[in-house]
Amino acid sequence: MPRVNYPSAAGPSKNSNDQVRVKTKRDKGKQKARAIEQENEDEDADADADIDAEGEAGEDAESDEDGDAEGEEDEEGGSTRGAKRSRVNDEGDSRSQGHKKPIERIKTLPRDDDGYIPGSIVRIQLKNFVTYDFVEFSVGPYLNMILGPNGTGKSSIACSICLGLNFPPSILGRASELNSFVKIGKQEGHIEIELKGRKGKGNLVIRRKLSATSKQSSFTLNGVGASGKEINAKMAELNVQDKVSEFAQMSPQQLLRETQRAAGDERLTAWHDTLISAGKDLRILLQTIQDETNQLKQMQERNDLIERDVQRYKERKNIEAMIALLQVLIPVEHYRIVRARYMDLKVIQRKLHEKVKKLKAKNEPAHALLKKFEIEHKEYEKTRDDFRKNGKAKFNKMRAKMAASDKLETDVEEVTSKLDQIKKEEKDRLKRISALEAEIEKTKIILNKLLEVKLEKVEDLTAEARQIHLERQDVEARKLQVEDKIKVNIDNKAKSNSNLNLAHHDLRKLDDVDNVKMQNLQRYDKNCFDAVLWLRNHKHLFKMEVFEPAVLSVTVPNRSFVNAVEAGFSSIQMRTFIFQCQEDSHTFNTHINDKEALGKGRSVATWFRPDSSLPLPPMSQEEMAELGFDGYLIDYVECPQGMRWWLQRELNFHRTAVSLKGVDTTEAMELVARPETGGGASFISKTTMNIVSRSQYGQRLAANMTRQIKPARSLANVTVDPQEKQSIDDRITELNNEIMNYNGERETLDAELKTVLDEDKVFVGRLVCDHIQSIPSSTEWLVQEAVKNRREKVAQVQNNKVKVESKLERNQGQLESLQNQPSAEGKRAQLKQQLLSINKKRIQIAKEYTSLARSIIGEQSEATCMGIRFLQIGANKTALQELCNKKDEKYNTALAEFDKVDDEFRDYKNRSKIALKESRDLMEVIEGELREKYNEIEAKRTQYDRNLKEAEANGTTPPSSEGVDVRSLEELQAELFTQQANLELNLNTNPGVVEQYEKRKHDIEVLEKTIERKQAEAERIEKSIKTAKEKWQPALEKLVASIGEKFSASFDRIGCAGEVRISQNEDYEKWAIDILVKFRDTEKLQLLTGQRQSGGERSLTTILYLLSLTEEARAPFSLVDEINQVREVPSRFPLFRKERMEACLDLTSRRLTDCITFLFTGYGPAR
Repeated sequence: MPRVNYPSAAGPSKNSNDQVRVKTKRDKGKQKARAIEQENEDEDADADADIDAEGEAGEDAESDEDGDAEGEEDEEGGSTRGAKRSRVNDEGDSRSQGHKKPIERIKTLPRDDDGYIPGSIVRIQLKNFVTYDFVEFSVGPYLNMILGPNGTGKSSIACSICLGLNFPPSILGRASELNSFVKIGKQEGHIEIELKGRKGKGNLVIRRKLSATSKQSSFTLNGVGASGKEINAKMAELNVQDKVSEFAQMSPQQLLRETQRAAGDERLTAWHDTLISAGKDLRILLQTIQDETNQLKQMQERNDLIERDVQRYKERKNIEAMIALLQVLIPVEHYRIVRARYMDLKVIQRKLHEKVKKLKAKNEPAHALLKKFEIEHKEYEKTRDDFRKNGKAKFNKMRAKMAASDKLETDVEEVTSKLDQIKKEEKDRLKRISALEAEIEKTKIILNKLLEVKLEKVEDLTAEARQIHLERQDVEARKLQVEDKIKVNIDNKAKSNSNLNLAHHDLRKLDDVDNVKMQNLQRYDKNCFDAVLWLRNHKHLFKMEVFEPAVLSVTVPNRSFVNAVEAGFSSIQMRTFIFQCQEDSHTFNTHINDKEALGKGRSVATWFRPDSSLPLPPMSQEEMAELGFDGYLIDYVECPQGMRWWLQRELNFHRTAVSLKGVDTTEAMELVARPETGGGASFISKTTMNIVSRSQYGQRLAANMTRQIKPARSLANVTVDPQEKQSIDDRITELNNEIMNYNGERETLDAELKTVLDEDKVFVGRLVCDHIQSIPSSTEWLVQEAVKNRREKVAQVQNNKVKVESKLERNQGQLESLQNQPSAEGKRAQLKQQLLSINKKRIQIAKEYTSLARSIIGEQSEATCMGIRFLQIGANKTALQELCNKKDEKYNTALAEFDKVDDEFRDYKNRSKIALKESRDLMEVIEGELREKYNEIEAKRTQYDRNLKEAEANGTTPPSSEGVDVRSLEELQAELFTQQANLELNLNTNPGVVEQYEKRKHDIEVLEKTIERKQAEAERIEKSIKTAKEKWQPALEKLVASIGEKFSASFDRIGCAGEVRISQNEDYEKWAIDILVKFRDTEKLQLLTGQRQSGGERSLTTILYLLSLTEEARAPFSLVDEINQVREVPSRFPLFRKERMEACLDLTSRRLTDCITFLFTGYGPAR
């Protein structure tokens, strides 16, 4: 639709809450003011075109040629009140409550090859319209201006465009009836407008016929009859809109709203309306909530004053009712328990009685058969014993015969062996005689040779050896001295090595502390143990050193403080990994806790904090010493330096004082709770941990919470003393140095000893000749003359002579003995006769043994059969006896169990009768609400017991006990005792107070629900506001920024300055567009107002703003009427009207070549 703007020299006017005043200035000076009621717009509403409220307010309905009055009203652009739209979402979108289908809105279409935008005006033809008889002219695709003096019909052309495109007369500010636009004196006229069609399609030719005698009109579209609705549909399709406004008279708020309507996102106005209406609703709703909240608070405060009395009264009534009910439930529960036990025992007693009877009847046949087996077993046993005795006697005789035969066999073997030995001995005797004769001859030859040897005297050799020893004494003395030194060196070195081994052992013991800690950690926290192993194997992944948990990294050198130090840790802190940078913490957590490197569901605690200032200790060293404190926990801890930050930042070890002897708790509290030192800290006195804090309310008094310190477990017996370890390392170094010195000394002594030994070799060679190889060649003569060798040679010759003589004598004696032995034939004949006699005895014994064996075979066969029968009977009797014993054991057990249950059954039977009588007597007394309560509880309990039995019988899930009183007798009795004690402590209260409290409580609940509902509504509205603002504000800022950029460029072109801004406010209705201008070099940018700038300056500003706005417009063309207002620039700026206006128009022409078609009407020379 055409955009018709009316610039005016008047200043901006004030706006009311929901209306904008629009003034239309006509050439004849007539002005009319009409109120335009604004509607909420959305995408669908914009498609139906924006209309004035004047058209909504009820123009007389006109019927078209077909007599459809309602349809013609739509064609004229009017709408009924019932067609208003309601907002349905948070974005400000709406839908029509009518039945019309919304027409889809489109953006400005691209230009065709001829330069025209689809929807722009190509040609206009008027006949008998206002002042025109007939006129037809074409419109260019860009800037078009209609200039002429007053009364020549410039504004009439603007009216014809609006009416010809089926927009209502109300938007023109002229006559409100269509027949008023027919030229006076004519009966009819028409308006024909040709619009550019879509690319590739023909143009649209719309003709509207007017009649001077009727308010009706008719349309043709491309020569074919059409309705007003069809024309409106075509206008919406081409995005032709009516945006009638007088921008110069608008307030900044109105300017913002009209700018939204004219350009930018078509939903801006709908969003803005949503923000305005929702903001008003939210403010009213919040105020209501505040008032109702205050009222609720007053009512709650009043009830709070009497709540204690009401609660006491209700508690007393509840206690009395509970006591009465418990006094009924306890006897009933007692009867229920006794009866349940009685019924259980009855079933058990019957079952056991039947079991005893069955076992007794079942055991009788087995006992009868057992007696029969016992008799038969005794008979077979006697017969078997008789056979055994006879057989045993005969077997003894056989064994005797066998023994005699064995002895004779041995004798035979001995005689045979002697015969063989006689042959061998005779052969050996002859061989030995020959050998001894040869040996005797050889011995005689050797003895003769020994008698011929000449020997030295032993006395002479002894004297020579004594002389050599005297000469050797000096060398031996030096040798002994060196050997003593070597021995001392060896002893000292061995001692040092022993001490070194001990030192290494001590060091290994200290190093084993870490192993002990790891073993303890593995036992108590497997996850932490595995994480430590993972960390040690993956240290290359970390940028800085990662500290293992305190259980491994922290030591307490002074064992007296180990309990106090461990008390400063929690269990999780003792096993927390400490990091020095965020990157390492992230790496560790990613692998261990996120990727589950230790396994699924396994994680460990980690800690990292950036560096920050630490709170100061609560006491100085002088104050601690005065109270008797030994120091702070941080003073007794050995750990890596980076870990001390964690101990101070997280555990406050530098603020936790400790005293092993104890301190005055009151004085210590006063010092550590001082506000200037933090208002609280912890301290340890002996075995008590004191945690002091100061209240944040009231008098801010100090409070102390204490707990006993437990003996240390994690840090006990595993602490390494660094000084001790350093001492051992120093000792190892010292011992290694000593051993090196001893090795050097030994090398010197070995060299000295070698020299002495070389000297001693000469003397040794003279005495012995054992090491001939080592003696120098110059002393070989000593070997030949060695005294020892000569003396040994004499002794050797003498010994050999004695041995040879002795051997000769021994051989001669043996030869004589062998030659005198008797002959072997006589011995051989004697042994053969002895062998024959022994064999005859063996034959006789064999005959007797065979006779006994034959006689015993028959008896043994019969005895074997008898034994088998005896064993079978015995086995049967034993098996039956075991069976009877088992059956008797079962019978006796069942009988004893029956007797026990039977006694208990009779006892519970009597107790059940007594309990039943007590319960019935009590039930006859109770009545009213108490009886109803009891009946309700008992009915639920009975149904629950029934369902429970059915579930147990069917093997299904037991029923839920929720809502059922299943308390035991002990629990009921304990509850009765508690309620009686509570009743004694509870005092009576006035019942009237209770009634007042309950009424106000009901009112409070109702009011709370109301407030809650309104708060939910407020949240919904806030969300709606937020959603709409997030869409509206960015789109608005983008639009205004674009307009402002073009506006500033226009002012720069004419040598002035201008700027467009958005003025924000908490009330969205007060959001505005501020236009700042500067027309003089000496001025600063000033807000455009009706008081500060002249009429011409305001008009020029308005025109330039409209030009800037037009480039953002959605319509294919725009129409501005009365542009001649610009000529009213004050005369004191003579150059402004000519040069600057020309520059402005030149800028406009060039800028609009890429914009939409623009038509101006204004004062100028007639053309």
